[in-house]
Amino acid sequence: MQFQGLTDEQRTCFQDHGYLIVRKALDAGTIGRLLEAGDRLVASDRQRDRQKSGDRFDGFRNVIAIDDAYLPLLQHPSTVPLVVQLFGPNIQLMTSHLIHRSPDAPDAPVTFRCPGWHRDIMNVPTDLGHANIPRMEVKVAYYLTDLSEPCSGSTLVAPGSHKLKEPPPFPDGGADPVGALEPLLQPGDALFFENRTWHAGGPNRSGRTRKAVMFGYGYRWLRPMDYIVQPAELLEKVSDPIGRQLLGATEDPLGRFIPGGGAEPLKEWCAKHGITYRPAA
Repeated sequence: MQFQGLTDEQRTCFQDHGYLIVRKALDAGTIGRLLEAGDRLVASDRQRDRQKSGDRFDGFRNVIAIDDAYLPLLQHPSTVPLVVQLFGPNIQLMTSHLIHRSPDAPDAPVTFRCPGWHRDIMNVPTDLGHANIPRMEVKVAYYLTDLSEPCSGSTLVAPGSHKLKEPPPFPDGGADPVGALEPLLQPGDALFFENRTWHAGGPNRSGRTRKAVMFGYGYRWLRPMDYIVQPAELLEKVSDPIGRQLLGATEDPLGRFIPGGGAEPLKEWCAKHGITYRPAA
């Protein structure tokens, strides 16, 4: 995996605000290939791994195992080295989620948010309570369509909300928490946010479908969101050790239990590049 250094400004932004924007993370060729693959999948009659919500959302989970166009995102040089420096080397892929978000209905209220404000990783808030949720995952959301104008379907974030011990305050009658931010993004920009950061689907009054793919990385001791074990045909396509770690592969041919999860190629990558990971305070 190529090396891309995390700047002090990026680290501070992510740790203080719970999100980070990386501009021009994807080039035009990559955007085109991802758009073509996503459009083809959504237009298909495939139902396995499909996640659809009414006429507003359509897409697929574990999309990396469905179409090879998404494989380069697994270790993308503009983003994943930053994830390792923020979260450490003991990580794996938790989710790869293609999301097409249709425009809102003309009569949708200005307060409409789909999905509504929430934290990530399934039932963690219910099981642990908001005061006890640890930092476990970072999402890298790659946006493939133009979100440079307000109300184009961007993911809303509440800066600093990852530090809250309870849901954020909402002004009386307001749809969004105090200080909520609507990132204005160009095709190819990436939005990082961690699992504790409150976020929501912003209004889409652009008349265009918002197209994105979100890759989530979490610690290896967590159960992935989209899969239990990746299909053998996907693992056969990835030969390098770092990619195999991120896909949850075991390198022991007998399948024996190995304390710590087996090989640690990302730890070796960090040592090679002089990265010393320390958990955020």
